[in-house]
Amino acid sequence: MQLSPWRPVRPEPERFHDEGSADPPRIVLERVEAGDVHRRTERFRMLHRIAYRDREYGDLLVPADLGTFETDLTSVPTIFTWLVPRTGRHLPPALIHDGLVHAPDEAPTYLSVEGRVLDRVAADRVFRAAMRDTDTGPVRSWLVWSAITLSTIWHGSASWTRATHLRYRVAAAASVAIIVVLGVLATLDLFDVIDEVPWMGDRSFVMELVGGLAGAVVVPLLLGLTWGRFAVAGVVSGIALAVLLHVTVALGLITLAYQAAEWIARRRPVAAIVIAGIVIAAHLVLIVLFLTPFRSN
Repeated sequence: MQLSPWRPVRPEPERFHDEGSADPPRIVLERVEAGDVHRRTERFRMLHRIAYRDREYGDLLVPADLGTFETDLTSVPTIFTWLVPRTGRHLPPALIHDGLVHAPDEAPTYLSVEGRVLDRVAADRVFRAAMRDTDTGPVRSWLVWSAITLSTIWHGSASWTRATHLRYRVAAAASVAIIVVLGVLATLDLFDVIDEVPWMGDRSFVMELVGGLAGAVVVPLLLGLTWGRFAVAGVVSGIALAVLLHVTVALGLITLAYQAAEWIARRRPVAAIVIAGIVIAAHLVLIVLFLTPFRSN
């Protein structure tokens, strides 16, 4: 069954089950760390298989090999975990998807009861359907599916020719680049640094803001159509990028500042204390300067 963003789908959580039974799936994880004391990566091993009965591909079990399979749970960049956390209702679908996706030179990391072979595109579709069956929010489901579709477009699918892969890549890369550039120009136009964005014009701040938001929807909508069979993913990811561009930049800068502070505090603790003292002193001076006029009055 093809899922549509405009047609409600009744969740069927019973499609997830334990291996060899109809019981709800038991997710048992073992945390695994790699790297040195300063650079550690966190992965998880599944100690128990879970199964999902897909409408098209039948029963799919993950992982194929309990001894070697590792997952990072829901693969989400840190700055986006406020939007899509690593765990939640979407965790079982994420684990299934991790098992369905593997490198071309690797053995499948899933088991198909019906002997079906799934490429990345099929794995993404199963992921989307599975999220709906766990009653993951429709908006979150389509956002996550669009993001992993973008990853699939970048890495390619075994069923694509080189020309097809290149066409999808060019369309996606061009869309992202255009949206980012227009987002920067729209921001500069909003603050009257330039006056180059036609749908914003030389209007009041509020009207330019409304025009900018309209452009953040219409432009990705048109660009998404160039993605061919992945047009819905192009539209959803494009609008999300345009609307969340400034939030993403702000969170990225905050994250970089935090990581820089951690790096200094770990390797140069004395310097970190000195810098912290200077920053605190500077803010105290600013407070005094700002309060002085009020005191004089």
